[in-house]
Amino acid sequence: MIRKLLKGGKGFEVQSVFTVLLVLCETALEVVLPIFMSNILNVIQLYAADEMSIGLTSAVTVYDFQGGTRGLLTYGVGTSVLGRKDILLNTVYSYGILMVISAILSLTFGSLAGWLCAVAGAGFSKNMRRMLFDKIQGFSFANVDKFSTASLVTRSTTDVNNAQNAFMMIIRTVIRAPAMLIFSTVMAFVNYAEMAWIFLLAIPALGIIMACISIKVHPLFKSMLKRYDKMNADVQENLVAVRVVKAFVREDYEEQKYRESTEAVRNAQLKAEKLMILMNPLTSCVMYGTIIGLLVIGGKRIAIGEMQGGTLTAMMSYCTQILSSVMMICFIAVQLVLSRASIDRIFEVLETDSTIKDGEQTDKKVNSGSIDFQHVDFSYSDNADNLTLTDIDLHIESGESVGIIGGTGDGKSSLVQLIPRFYDVFRGRILVDGTDVRDYSVFNLREGVSMVLQKNVLFSGTIRQNLLWGNENATQEEIEAACKAACAHDFIMSFPDGYETDLGQGGVNVSGGQKQRLCIARALLKKPKIMILDDSTSAVDTATDAQIRKGLKELSADMTTIIIAQRISSVEDCDKIVVLDDGKINAVGTHEQLIETNSIYQEVYRSQQKGTVEQGGED
Repeated sequence: MIRKLLKGGKGFEVQSVFTVLLVLCETALEVVLPIFMSNILNVIQLYAADEMSIGLTSAVTVYDFQGGTRGLLTYGVGTSVLGRKDILLNTVYSYGILMVISAILSLTFGSLAGWLCAVAGAGFSKNMRRMLFDKIQGFSFANVDKFSTASLVTRSTTDVNNAQNAFMMIIRTVIRAPAMLIFSTVMAFVNYAEMAWIFLLAIPALGIIMACISIKVHPLFKSMLKRYDKMNADVQENLVAVRVVKAFVREDYEEQKYRESTEAVRNAQLKAEKLMILMNPLTSCVMYGTIIGLLVIGGKRIAIGEMQGGTLTAMMSYCTQILSSVMMICFIAVQLVLSRASIDRIFEVLETDSTIKDGEQTDKKVNSGSIDFQHVDFSYSDNADNLTLTDIDLHIESGESVGIIGGTGDGKSSLVQLIPRFYDVFRGRILVDGTDVRDYSVFNLREGVSMVLQKNVLFSGTIRQNLLWGNENATQEEIEAACKAACAHDFIMSFPDGYETDLGQGGVNVSGGQKQRLCIARALLKKPKIMILDDSTSAVDTATDAQIRKGLKELSADMTTIIIAQRISSVEDCDKIVVLDDGKINAVGTHEQLIETNSIYQEVYRSQQKGTVEQGGED
């Protein structure tokens, strides 16, 4: 896990390394403070004994840091009371100054470590989000279907935040806690080895508690994050479909569904927390038991003159540092368990290869726009027993216009999505300009194909900015020509700001039909060799539909055009029409041929003609 996390810290290695070094310096300074305090208290104890003339020895055990040895601070028998006082007070002042200097340096190192850690953590989260976003941009539709949009959003936000916390803990707290534990244990043995053995019992006990709880909690956190995905999916679905929810007055239903999702998250959290809350009381019991043991043993030794009060105080300080470090390690372990689940989810995305890869002919471009389907089978699940398209065999000449008709679920959209390789075929081949689409680079293939999807998507910004998605270098004349062909120019100019009109998020400021025409104009600006309209004129009237088809022909006569439509009037002028039925080609022909020979086409035509007549009669 640490190796994976360090990948996200690329570019911030200096800040990370200096954070570690500063934390070690801060910890070392904190560990020597109890020794200074112990010496001051021992000296004060000796001075107090002299003042009260209770006959204690005129010597005290202190640590000589310059000499590196423990020894006795003594003064001669003939030393005057004033002389003794000066010697003892000078010692107190010396260690007091050392304590102040150590505390100031420790605070300075700690502050610098905190600042550098924050810089490295922010850089880490930036790197991880960029890596995830770049990876997702390279995903095929199949990859996105596998993870789901809501899950990818959670992994890019909540999971990255958890991973950032883990990274910051690793370069700071994870270094500090073990370092404090080691340094304090060593100093405890140096200060009074006869009592330090008690730590050898407490530390393993805390480690066992930590390990057992962490092992149990990890799968519970993974389950909780899955509930987060479901909750985010409900929120996303509700916000995207808010107009439908209000139109059907289903707010109560959506509120209940969301309550159930949040309740599932709460229950998952509680399962994890029920185990987590055991850690604090158990570690506290071990900590306070150790303190009591020190007080009992140290009190007896002080009473019989084998130990001084300052030494016991130092041991108590080291006890607090050691056990606090172990408790901090326990806390870190808990956070890392949660972060580990998030990190696994992040790297599950980063380590997933796109199902769509560039072919060997990376320089080849689409030049003419001919298309051949050669006995193509397709399945979203890559399962031969669950085919969406079966044995599709179809040839489309360059510059030809082709209409596709079929019922809902017959595979019309699936068929055309195979051309730009949004998905790959299960069996068979698709040739564009005589070359298998899998041999093109994805970029060159999709540069030669423009596709207006069923769901018309516009982005935040102006109309011009949205249109330039088709060609960022398009001139105003080219933009207007494409918009006129798509019957969009007139309504654009009706806005006060014309092409600079702000569309709002998702194009909320235009109608459904206007969205469709803007999307068609955007696709035309690419000047593609192949244009695919996936039911892209369903929101416009038949007259506008006819004008759009006429504009397409006039703007690019040599462009291969594929039109998926529910209305026969939208495809009747095409060079040929493909009738799909249950994922298979039922018939191919012109409008006149299919009217005479194909029963499915005849039935659709009659039903639409009847509806038109009835509508005209009602009017």
